[in-house]
Amino acid sequence: MRFLLQRTAFYLFTAWAAITLNFFIPRLVPGDPVQALISRNQGRISADAIQSLRVLFGLDSHENTWQQYLDYWGQLLHGDLGLSFTFFPTPVSTVIGDSLPWTVGLVGITTIISFLLGTALGVGAGWRRGSWVDGLLPATTFLSSIPYFWLGLVAIAVFTGPGSFFPSSGGYEAGLVPAFDGYFIPSAIRHSVLPAATILVSSMSGWILSMRNMMVTVSSEDYITVAHAKGLSERRVALSYAARNALLPNVSGFALSLGFIVGGTLLVEIVFSYPGLGYQLFQAVGYKDYPLMQGIFLIITISVLVANLLADVAYLLLDPRTRKS
Repeated sequence: MRFLLQRTAFYLFTAWAAITLNFFIPRLVPGDPVQALISRNQGRISADAIQSLRVLFGLDSHENTWQQYLDYWGQLLHGDLGLSFTFFPTPVSTVIGDSLPWTVGLVGITTIISFLLGTALGVGAGWRRGSWVDGLLPATTFLSSIPYFWLGLVAIAVFTGPGSFFPSSGGYEAGLVPAFDGYFIPSAIRHSVLPAATILVSSMSGWILSMRNMMVTVSSEDYITVAHAKGLSERRVALSYAARNALLPNVSGFALSLGFIVGGTLLVEIVFSYPGLGYQLFQAVGYKDYPLMQGIFLIITISVLVANLLADVAYLLLDPRTRKS
């Protein structure tokens, strides 16, 4: 219990530091977001309206940075992320709420599937060295070194085109309204196949490599020899002794992967013009959209911290030595 309280206090401090940086970093980006908004409206905004926009967006020159920082915390505590410059006057929470399901549905599912498949294949490759699974090692090494977005570009060049089943961009067919019906869901699935396959192939290869190497290391430990000497079955030794201990380093990596679900595949979403948070972040940076950038960074920060806290809890369950300490 004391361990969990210490870790929770550490993560709360980290969250404060991250939110503080989240406030200051976008304001260091060159350019004036209000002027960018005026330019998109062809300059048809009065001087009073410009000043009102600056006050509305928390950029009032009459307020010092410290006051803006306190106002920002006050908005966060009330659940207000502000208004988006890019989609003005839509609130940032609405923009994030519309984009988050796309990213979680695509990256979240593929991350979990790649971890499970990669871990299982890594256990088999490490425990039965020289088998056909272990023979896939050169291919997995090559695939794990390829960036997601490059595989995405290759997939678009090879599998899309006139008459192809796979679309090259978007999250669903133009003209459809997002809904749980027989028209929208098949279209959304078809548009997600190539991005999901791109992420799955690259990330699964990394899990295979890391788990295989850990299984090779663990297999030479004394407790594995003792387990064999006790007459335990090969399956039980492999899963209950070797795989359980080899899995521990991968838990942290998996937690970080879950934490970066909302923003870790920015380039993939850009390549496929997929309507997720990564693509929205790309647009927000281009339009100097402080509130939207801050909102997305906040979601990423919270996701990473929560995922790491869950990893600490998983360590307590998997490793008895952690509970004793």
